[in-house]
Amino acid sequence: MSTLKPEINNQDHIQGDDSASVTIVEFGDYQCPYCGNAYPIMKEIEETFGHQIKFIFRHFPLANAHEFAFPAAIAAEAAGLQGKFWEMHDALYENQYRLNGELFDELAETIGLDLEQFQQDSTSEEIKRKIEDDFDSGVRSGVNGTPSFYVNGTKFDGGATDLYQMLKESAE
Repeated sequence: MSTLKPEINNQDHIQGDDSASVTIVEFGDYQCPYCGNAYPIMKEIEETFGHQIKFIFRHFPLANAHEFAFPAAIAAEAAGLQGKFWEMHDALYENQYRLNGELFDELAETIGLDLEQFQQDSTSEEIKRKIEDDFDSGVRSGVNGTPSFYVNGTKFDGGATDLYQMLKESAE
C-alpha cells in the first residue's frame, strides 16, 4: 500500500479546516482530461462535506504528454505568490478546453493579479523547484497517473467519483 511522502507540510497548498477528519491530497495535471473531469467532483466533495475535508493539491505535470501542464503549474504557483493559488487552480480547470500559452496572462488578469509581478514570478527558479518537488513526492508516493488521490496519507484506489461515494458511505 502506497503512502504519501513527504507528509503534508507548509510548502503545500491547503484548503479547508485544520481540524478536518479527512485529508485528501490530489496529484494533478492541469491539462489531463481525467483531472479536468475530477475537478467538479472535488468541488462537490468540498461543498458537501465542508469542515470535515482538508484538500491539498500537488502538481504532477505529465510534461511529455501535455505541453501546457508544466506552464499551467507555474501559473498556479505564480498566482500563489500573490495569495491566489486556488483561484488560478480553479480558473485553469474551468478553462482547460482552451489551454494554451496565451491563456495564463488572461486568467491572471481575470482573477485580479498584478500582471507584471505574475510574469516576473513565472520565470522564478523557486517555483520550478516547488513543482519538481511535488512531482518527486508523487513518484516517491507511488503515483502512476493523474489524478491520484491520497486519503489521510494512504493512496486511494479509484477516481474522484469513487472517492465521493466512499465519503458518502462513511458519513452515513
